[in-house]
Amino acid sequence: MVVVGTWLTVKQFGVESLNPNSYSLVMDRSLHLREEWEVNETRRRGKAYPAGPLVARIMDQKSPQVANRYAVIAGKRIGGAVERNRCKRLVREGLRSLHPNLRQGYDVAIVVRGGADQLTGLPVAMETLTHIFTQARMLDQQAISPTGEQSEAGSGP
Repeated sequence: MVVVGTWLTVKQFGVESLNPNSYSLVMDRSLHLREEWEVNETRRRGKAYPAGPLVARIMDQKSPQVANRYAVIAGKRIGGAVERNRCKRLVREGLRSLHPNLRQGYDVAIVVRGGADQLTGLPVAMETLTHIFTQARMLDQQAISPTGEQSEAGSGP
């Protein structure tokens, strides 16, 4: 199955059981850290949580925003543009699916430090992000299973 446009196929992401009719591959724009100074401040003042190919810098928001905001950063040492963008897409997809199960009110900058050889697919990205957010005590453990799928307990009323 191929998603319209330039998106990767669902099989390339490593998840074959997605329903394309009820599944959005785009993270809401309001969840992005937009300004360069916001990203730099989060990287400088946020607490570091390293795990495998990713390092997260997490900082409390100063503004009264309720939703977390995210930035995904991959430097040139990761590889060429294709590898960097693939790694960033995998991390963004993991963030998009974990976002409803996270405590809100934080700015999060995820730095990709391992290339495509370490970040091999969505299951690896999900496992690493789950480990990071568990370390940071931001993840509601009852709402998500170890495989990254939502459980019945976390589905809400």
